[in-house]
Amino acid sequence: MEHDIDLKQALEYIDPGTLDYQGWISIGMGLHDAGYPVEVWDDWSQRDRGRYHVGDCAKKWRSFHGGCGTPITAGTIVKMAMDSGFRPAAFGGHELAWGDTIGGGKDDLVVVDHAWLEGKEVAAPSDWDPAKQLIKYLETLFDADEAVGYVTESYEKEGRYLPSKGNWDRTAGALIQALSKCGGDIGSVIGDYNKDAGAWIRFNPLDGRGCKNENVTEYRYALVESDTMSIEEQNALLRELELPIATLTHSGGKSLHAIVRIDAGTYEEYRKRVDYLYEVCKKNGLEIDRQNRNPSRLSRMPGIERKGGKQFLIDTNIGKASWGEWKEWIESINDDLPDPECMADVWDNTPELAPTLIDGVLRQGHKMLLAGPSKAGKSFALIELCIAIAEGRSWLGFGCAQGRVMYVNLELDRASCLHRFKDVYAAMGLQPTNASNLDIWNLRGRSVPMDQLAPKLIRRAAKKDYMAIVIDPIYKVITGDENSADQMAAFCNQFDKVCTELKCAVIYCHHHSKGAQGGKRSMDRASGSGVFARDPDAMLDMIELDVSEDLRKQEINNAVCGACARVLQRSGKLAEVSQDDLCSQRAAVEACTRLVPGFDQTLPSKIQTAVEARSAWRIEGTLREFPKFPPVNVWFNYPAHFVDATGVLADINPEEADSWKQTWRKNFQQKKTSKERKEDRKVSIETAFEACGFNGKVTLEGLAEYMGVTEKTVRNRLKEHGGFWIDEGNVGRK
Repeated sequence: MEHDIDLKQALEYIDPGTLDYQGWISIGMGLHDAGYPVEVWDDWSQRDRGRYHVGDCAKKWRSFHGGCGTPITAGTIVKMAMDSGFRPAAFGGHELAWGDTIGGGKDDLVVVDHAWLEGKEVAAPSDWDPAKQLIKYLETLFDADEAVGYVTESYEKEGRYLPSKGNWDRTAGALIQALSKCGGDIGSVIGDYNKDAGAWIRFNPLDGRGCKNENVTEYRYALVESDTMSIEEQNALLRELELPIATLTHSGGKSLHAIVRIDAGTYEEYRKRVDYLYEVCKKNGLEIDRQNRNPSRLSRMPGIERKGGKQFLIDTNIGKASWGEWKEWIESINDDLPDPECMADVWDNTPELAPTLIDGVLRQGHKMLLAGPSKAGKSFALIELCIAIAEGRSWLGFGCAQGRVMYVNLELDRASCLHRFKDVYAAMGLQPTNASNLDIWNLRGRSVPMDQLAPKLIRRAAKKDYMAIVIDPIYKVITGDENSADQMAAFCNQFDKVCTELKCAVIYCHHHSKGAQGGKRSMDRASGSGVFARDPDAMLDMIELDVSEDLRKQEINNAVCGACARVLQRSGKLAEVSQDDLCSQRAAVEACTRLVPGFDQTLPSKIQTAVEARSAWRIEGTLREFPKFPPVNVWFNYPAHFVDATGVLADINPEEADSWKQTWRKNFQQKKTSKERKEDRKVSIETAFEACGFNGKVTLEGLAEYMGVTEKTVRNRLKEHGGFWIDEGNVGRK
């Protein structure tokens, strides 16, 4: 009979010795309901040698006829097995959920390539010394004062030799001392044994009062045993896996017994570590008998003869030195990191550099940060860049490659963002010929920390072939303390993941730190840790230029004169006005009034208002891939930036302007009032609530993590605000 899930595989993960009577019956009923024969239940039940009785399964099986109540089905068995680490193949594929992490199909726990695995021969010791074998085993696994459990008596049942309860009240030190003086007669110390059955020993120390799991005093070791391949293959595979093996013993039969260091602090931790160990072994082709997972389990005792063979110690202390070292190794060996390469090997065949995205500034697949103070129009500058890439035009004087681009909007509502793109298109004088190259992901009110946003972003962009992804602004996705180098390095690593997975550039903006900026280097102006400035491949910094009254008047004059010249040219009267008159605002306006009927007399005042509203900025760059470019001076004439073509901004020294402003602030500016500080706290808690509400649920813990403060501080600020409720750690608006 075929089944969607092989329940016999599931039973490998369930130890009958750990179940009560009802659990055992449930397994039988589940198998009966799924149509399995009674032999499957009987074979599985035999693993519990202490409670198994011939005929019990068949007798109970005949009583399973369904009836009233909730039926026990195959699902019960699957659930019990999954609780112990079983993962059915039928559950292997699934649609990615919202919170899933993007990753490759490679299994990180597979470290052995069986195509290259060669068997390693195991030879019995030529100088057979049973006492010496057992002494070395005891010295390796136990302290002198620890009680050791062992079994030499056995009984035969249905052609198999099974161990009795044995002994558990002698210490390792006492056994070693007695074995040292026994003259080779190991039976005089531990008792005579049946040479057809062999003998057994427990590998974890006991309390001297029993030999069950509750009598184990240290969850130090676990047993790895498999008989599905040859002894030579087992030996090679165990060593290839670098398991932290304390002792490796030949069972005298078809298997090797590896006593592996687990070093768990509790029984629960022991179970989890053993499940992890067995999962690694299984994925690497070593099928483990899962009933061996109990800490009080018996293993084969070295120094014993069995059916004409020997149970002997092969090796001690092989593989990694500890559980922690091994787990770190097993999870790092398949980390998908490239191997080091020799420069001489690639000297004559170096790879092509990534194509340029922004001429002289940024390559495709690299990262760029745009930094500046508030009101610098950073978001507008990034929108201009998106449009320039989509249309294949220049941006702030830099040529751009043409391609698809995604703009991740974390700050504006959807309508405002879409209108802003249309306004910038119009201000730049461009037609949306290639607007299909522009994708906008509106996440206002739904932003999440960057480590959660990155996989969601990668999943949505994986097949879009974007040339660049612009994230605006990053303060919406920062968690923790922006002044912490460690936390911000981890934050910036998320941009690397996006670049690597999507093979596109990631561009983002950040704000300046407080205080004067003119005297600082461009890379030191961004707020927070220096990681912000040193992580990206290109950093462009914007600093405001202080436009003097005389320069402002000059700009107004030039703008009005230029507008008048265009009016005169359209009317065919330009030749009638001298060049001197076209350089004077008053003379140019008088000429238009005299020569052009219906001239708009409000034009000069409109132009003056527009010129007075625009601000001046200097953009400097810190680049990793290109030489430093001369500073670019621009006017921000809402809603777009325009390069200063006349050069009037070149002589402004921002350091002098900042020095004057700094002195003025120091002498005259007052500190924030209590009311102003309260308003700041109100805004910060509202921003955090909005950012953390991505999945529709906001918690105190989430707000605290986002704001980089304690839950107590968050609770106090919520109460001060007055517009939120708190219920068992959840937060919502009233």
